[in-house]
Amino acid sequence: MATTKATKATKRRRDPADPDGMPPWGTAVPLGLQHVLAMFTSNLTPAILLAGVIGASTGEAVLLVQAALLCAGLATLLQTIGIGPVGSRLPLMMGSGFAFIAVAVPLAAERGLDAVLGGVLVTALVQVAIGLGIHRIAFLFPPVVTGTIILVIGLGLLPSGINLAAGGVGSPDFGSATNLGVAALVLVLTVVLNQFARGLAKSASVLIAVVVGYLVAIPLGLLDLSGAGDRPVLAFPTPFAFGVSFELVAVLSMAVVGVVNMVDSVGTVHAVTEGGAGRPATRRELRGGILAEGGSAVVGGVFGALPTTMFSQNIGLVALTKQMSRHVVTIGACVLVGLSLLPQLAAVLAAIPPAVLGGGVLVLFGMVCAIGIELLSKDGLTTRSLLVLAVSIGLGRGIASAPDAIAGVVGDWGPLFSSGIVVSALLAVVLNLVLPGRAVPAAEPPSPAEPFVEAAREDRAAD
Repeated sequence: MATTKATKATKRRRDPADPDGMPPWGTAVPLGLQHVLAMFTSNLTPAILLAGVIGASTGEAVLLVQAALLCAGLATLLQTIGIGPVGSRLPLMMGSGFAFIAVAVPLAAERGLDAVLGGVLVTALVQVAIGLGIHRIAFLFPPVVTGTIILVIGLGLLPSGINLAAGGVGSPDFGSATNLGVAALVLVLTVVLNQFARGLAKSASVLIAVVVGYLVAIPLGLLDLSGAGDRPVLAFPTPFAFGVSFELVAVLSMAVVGVVNMVDSVGTVHAVTEGGAGRPATRRELRGGILAEGGSAVVGGVFGALPTTMFSQNIGLVALTKQMSRHVVTIGACVLVGLSLLPQLAAVLAAIPPAVLGGGVLVLFGMVCAIGIELLSKDGLTTRSLLVLAVSIGLGRGIASAPDAIAGVVGDWGPLFSSGIVVSALLAVVLNLVLPGRAVPAAEPPSPAEPFVEAAREDRAAD
């Protein structure tokens, strides 16, 4: 009897569709490292962009990269291990949210990084509060609204990608053939690997292309590693190194993006359970995942990183490998935390030439636009949805492209409109509510997987 019970417990632990299962270490460690590789470049991009905007010294840039690694690792641990009701206990890899770049970069340029980090801390509180009742506001964000907002975010990011590809605004060789050639190499290599490679080479295509571009940049004289050797071998990221200030414009801008990001994450939680286990997420997993996303943003405000979010490329890995073990992703999280304690490595990463980074992020930023378009087409592009899209993007991106046109009206509130996201988000929500023909969503039924998931957890506890 005892032997049979032990055999059943072992089978459950090895079940690849079980989030609480654990594959053999020889399988788990490579899979965990693969998760790190798949999200590595995307996670570092916001830190490197912010460093460029604020004119960071080598030491400050290193701190920003360390913070991005540390916060991604801790946020992932909160997601996979959890604390009480916080954490989905699913294989969800967390990293710096791209959506926040479009508002954080102009805010950092005009108000300073301290204002951005103050907005991050308040956004964390807003996200946690909304996470507790996410089901009550989900009706405000159907695909036509979330798709419009995400498309605006992507469009706002593209100029940053082009400027990086040209060598970075203000660089003496901005727009040179060398910079554009290196960026083109990285871009083409990313596309080729993503389309024709398999396995790790496909999932980590951006990272591999950036590494190749990094190596090519060395003989071209684009790489500056001065100061990297001055870093200590081991050091913990410094809390509040960039200060914190609370400005209403920054708080509102960051909070709006935070709410939209959380609503989008509901679909992400469902995607990982559908892709890895062939079932919808339970309410406990949904709420825990959303709360973890909000709670982990506090760490970013303390150490100097943007709020973290669930990374879709890692969900693709779960679906590809059919390995749902949260412990595999926990291994990846521990690797990120370990890397964050190595300042010399952070200095090497922070020194990525702008042209190299630009070639990689142009694909990533373009994918943000593509995701927005995909969401817009989810329920069909009717005349009504096209009107919501046209007015929201027309005014949002129009004002962002010509901010001087309203400077006399908005005054000090200009940064609230500079990205176009806040304007587009508010217009999309309001237009969707007031225009006739809105589909009223039915109340979301409990997940059919709920009793089976809970029963399995009770069995494991009994073992």
